[in-house]
Amino acid sequence: MYAQAQPHDPIAEIFPDVFLLRGSMRVGRGMRISRNMTLLRHDGKLAAINAVRLSPAGEKQLESLGKVTHVIRLGNFHGLDDRYYVDRFGAKFWCQAESRHYSDPPPDQLLEDGVSLPVPDTDLFVFEYTRRPECALLVRRHEGILITCDSLQHWGDRRYCSILVRAMLPFIGFRRRTLIGPLWLKYMTPRDASLRADFERLLQLPFSHLVNAHGSLLRDNAHAAASAAVRRAFS
Repeated sequence: MYAQAQPHDPIAEIFPDVFLLRGSMRVGRGMRISRNMTLLRHDGKLAAINAVRLSPAGEKQLESLGKVTHVIRLGNFHGLDDRYYVDRFGAKFWCQAESRHYSDPPPDQLLEDGVSLPVPDTDLFVFEYTRRPECALLVRRHEGILITCDSLQHWGDRRYCSILVRAMLPFIGFRRRTLIGPLWLKYMTPRDASLRADFERLLQLPFSHLVNAHGSLLRDNAHAAASAAVRRAFS
């Protein structure tokens, strides 16, 4: 059984051949949070990153953009709609080994260091020290676009978050700024260890923009904002 589509915006082209779908996900009674999908297009084919199921109208728009041939899961805790995309579009599924919060579907291709990604000018970044798998993508176009899941997030607004969730977010560390996901960081950090080295390595990547699986797009000054987020998290 597939999860039902939840409210979402139309797909928006944020850079040439790079698209963002801002949507939502129910997490409890009266509780809804934002959830985003990024689409990368090359030669008429689409790679869906952090997949989010769409309404019938949304799927019609998606199909007008190209054929979904790849589904890429970047974060261990995401994957609710991966099986739907694989079955609906016949797409090849990519994720890291041991990414089993959603165990279905099994990966057709593992995301690991050195892998050749299906979109040119795109590199894989793998977190080395997290308790569970997590990775990110760097698109080496448009001055560098960093695509993350739960690790690095930007909350420029609280669109698609329910009233109850909006009230809760500041108290659990989700302020309206760029941040490392507080709940993610707490769970993903091994006991008596730190993820600082992973984030310092991430900051060595050349990017100006940030697209993440929650919150909103950050244009132009993403690297500086990410650096500030890392300093706050590990000071």
